[in-house]
Amino acid sequence: MAVLAEHVGGVIGVDTHRDTLAAAAVSPIGAVLETTDAPAHGRGYHCLLDFARLRVPGRRCWALQGTGSFGAGLAAFLDDTGERAVEVCRPKRPSVRGGRKTDMLDAVRAAREALATEYVIHPRMRGEREAMRVLLATWLGAAHASTAVINQLKALIISTPDGLRTEMRRLSRSQQVTYCAGLRDRPSLSTEHRMTIRAMRSTAHCVRHLQAEARELESELLQLVRQQASELMELLGVGPITAAQILISWSHPGRFRSEAAFASFVGVAPTPASSGLTNKHRLNRGRERQVNRAMHPVSLIRMRLDPATKTYVARRLSEGKSSSDAQRCLKRNICRQIFKILERTSRMRKGFLKRLDKTKQPRGVHALLPR
Repeated sequence: MAVLAEHVGGVIGVDTHRDTLAAAAVSPIGAVLETTDAPAHGRGYHCLLDFARLRVPGRRCWALQGTGSFGAGLAAFLDDTGERAVEVCRPKRPSVRGGRKTDMLDAVRAAREALATEYVIHPRMRGEREAMRVLLATWLGAAHASTAVINQLKALIISTPDGLRTEMRRLSRSQQVTYCAGLRDRPSLSTEHRMTIRAMRSTAHCVRHLQAEARELESELLQLVRQQASELMELLGVGPITAAQILISWSHPGRFRSEAAFASFVGVAPTPASSGLTNKHRLNRGRERQVNRAMHPVSLIRMRLDPATKTYVARRLSEGKSSSDAQRCLKRNICRQIFKILERTSRMRKGFLKRLDKTKQPRGVHALLPR
């Protein structure tokens, strides 16, 4: 029997959508007790809670899909009310063609998926972690848009009249943006020349605006990261964007049962790739690719600047490993170091908050009075 089934009297599986929520109460052995649906807003959340208290009055657990999208509101509501919730991936559907698919069936599959899972996934926290997530998503949008507009400006420079193209040929990218932002058209110029200048000036102003927005967002991310885990910023190669992505994926202490589970989630755990007389491992290409992508430049910077990392990589290469295998081992060590820092920092911060709460408590006889 699965671990979750031994500790709960039932599971409420929920298939989340933009406007509706389909829920199914399932017993520990997988039998469907009852199903219902509710609108995806506050009143619907209370209806689902009443349904769960009626059908599973004892210890229960919620199995939610899409806790980071359509199920975010329900997950936050359940956390505020003290309910236990776990996150499930998209349930497996029948492999045969024409398999049944309804919202209620997906809710039942979500509950059974949680019962059959050995290690459940806790939903990510909101609050400061959600603040970092929305800022990082906006920063990525501004950075990608800035790159696209810069490419558009370079395309305009290539096809611009000879006089302008000659002046900007030897300028750097930032100098080209500054030069184009200061261009002025004159009535004596041809229509093509004036319209090209106008397009280049507008594009350069757009680049400046996006870059300024990205800098402001990065500054705000830096402040949030320093509040959460300032020690993380002291690591070589870790900047505010990388640290924010790591904190977003890690979420909160206790979400991962061990450091090895975090490494597997990040995608830096070694994957066996042996066959016959060959005994080797390879990189894990799955899991959380965003934080894996954030850790990749950290390994490159350390391989170039850190003497201890250079010695470590050289030792791995002398053992017969390829450069990619050596980098895989390095990423695994970096992940171990980061996880220890996150867990230690969160424990210290939690202990500080507890001590702060104790100092705020009233003393003497007044402590016995209701607040």
